[in-house]
Amino acid sequence: MPNTLQLGNAAAEAPALPQISGSEALMHALLHEGVDTIFGYPGGAIMPIYDALYDFGEQMQHVLVRHEQGAIHAAQGYARAAGKTGVVFATSGPGATNLVTGLADALIDSTPVVCITGQVFAHLLGTDAFQETDVVNITTPVTKWNCQVTDAREIPAALAKAFYIASSGRPGPVLIDITKNAQLQVFDYEGYTPCSHIRSYRPKPIVRRQYVELAAELINSAERPFVLFGQGVILGGAEAEFKAFIEKSGIPAAWTLLGLGALPTEHPLNVGMLGMHGNYGPNVLTNQCDVLIAIGMRFDDRVTGRLDKYAKQARVIHLDIDPAEIDKNVKAEVPIWGDCKEVLPMLTELVQPRQHEAWVARFREFAAEEYKEVIGPETHPQSEVLTMGEVIRIINEQDGGEQILVTDVGQHQMVATRYIRLNHSRSNITSGGLGTMGFGLPAAIGAALGRPDKRVITVIGDGGFQMTLQELGTVMQYKVPVKILILNNSFLGMVRQWQELFHQRRYSFVDITSPDFVTLASAYGIPGRSVAQRADLEAAVREMLEAPGAYLLEVKVGKENNVFPMVPQGCGVAEIRLK
Repeated sequence: MPNTLQLGNAAAEAPALPQISGSEALMHALLHEGVDTIFGYPGGAIMPIYDALYDFGEQMQHVLVRHEQGAIHAAQGYARAAGKTGVVFATSGPGATNLVTGLADALIDSTPVVCITGQVFAHLLGTDAFQETDVVNITTPVTKWNCQVTDAREIPAALAKAFYIASSGRPGPVLIDITKNAQLQVFDYEGYTPCSHIRSYRPKPIVRRQYVELAAELINSAERPFVLFGQGVILGGAEAEFKAFIEKSGIPAAWTLLGLGALPTEHPLNVGMLGMHGNYGPNVLTNQCDVLIAIGMRFDDRVTGRLDKYAKQARVIHLDIDPAEIDKNVKAEVPIWGDCKEVLPMLTELVQPRQHEAWVARFREFAAEEYKEVIGPETHPQSEVLTMGEVIRIINEQDGGEQILVTDVGQHQMVATRYIRLNHSRSNITSGGLGTMGFGLPAAIGAALGRPDKRVITVIGDGGFQMTLQELGTVMQYKVPVKILILNNSFLGMVRQWQELFHQRRYSFVDITSPDFVTLASAYGIPGRSVAQRADLEAAVREMLEAPGAYLLEVKVGKENNVFPMVPQGCGVAEIRLK
């Protein structure tokens, strides 16, 4: 009897669990996950979360964007530049549906983003209540994982799972839809436990060493090996391991659009960009190599062209963390399912030190021809018309490759990524797989907030800029020191180029009239300048780069300049055109 009484007294004296609301539990979860920046836009269904955020303002910065699409693109830019998970808040209905484009963009480009959307009260679900939308079913195809929470007690576990899924393995976007009653509900809070394991989810594959050994045997016997590397090297934090691999093996390496920056552009084994508007040599010699080593890339159609004409002579090694990408488009003789950071040192240990001098010289020969026919005329033009390429050349000369480049989508994107010089990883941010016009400005805002130690330059076309130019208000309010470079050709340039080349110059609705961008920027308190003469260009670029805060520079370039080289749609990579 005495022991029973003692146990009862101990239980009675145990401290009670704190009672907090679901919204407060969400804030504690974000703090535990190291979140310091949130991009969002409040509304009725998410108001309790914003009310809770009011008390956490000193610990987390909230950036009020001007459109929910701007919020998720900014979170993408933040995630890609800072190497963290971006966080987005949006309300129900149109607030949530405005995230869909950014979710699709983040999914295909493997960007870790956690989106929190408010939802109507649980008892109103399915009644077509005001601003009710079935966001879970809408976003299922464009998220890595999503869920709806209707009970506050589920919030800590849901957030833990969301951050784990978003950032592990092949990263991607997740969405948690939280009903308003769950945000308001008070419950006994047992604390926050980060997620480190889900039984049915294996983000880090077990590497099968026999495949690494087979790959090394192929590489060691190869006479014309060729490496294609993508963003997987960057996402895996394997830049040093990748550099060690190619330097020991002596293999020339070319990058996908999102792989730019994983290896310094001036590295002697970096032979350039792959794909539709990539460099001449890498495209032609893809169909002449004997062993093709794909690392952290997914053989996108913009890289391969016609698959039935792609590298048919090559024995293919494909290393990727996502098993769904292996054999999806190009059949691999040696498939390696694994993390680049883990596999590359194993492979480097097994490969023999070599220098494929004659093979590397072939790339230099093609590069010389491309410089004569395309790069020289584009970067050092003889005509009076300004070119996009010469603007990027001047940035290289004045900045030295230390900046973060953020591009929108179109001709300027291809030119900027072809010619920019980058010395560091996570310095190229663009919309690759989805090709989202309007991405550039909000993504640059996120990148600048994520890496305040870096100069961020966003290169945008006149068409894409007008899709999200309202985010100039965000630049103004938060004093984001982003450099905005608009390459204005008064056309939707990439569409116009295709209409010229493949539709007999039938320019159907691509001639776009734009406002006075400099005056527009001044309305937001952002200084700017517009140039149309070569004599003014270098000074204008210097003024933009040296401005203490945000700056907008418009450069009026040739209206009908085209981006070459180009692999026409429906052709093989070796059929690339120089003009």
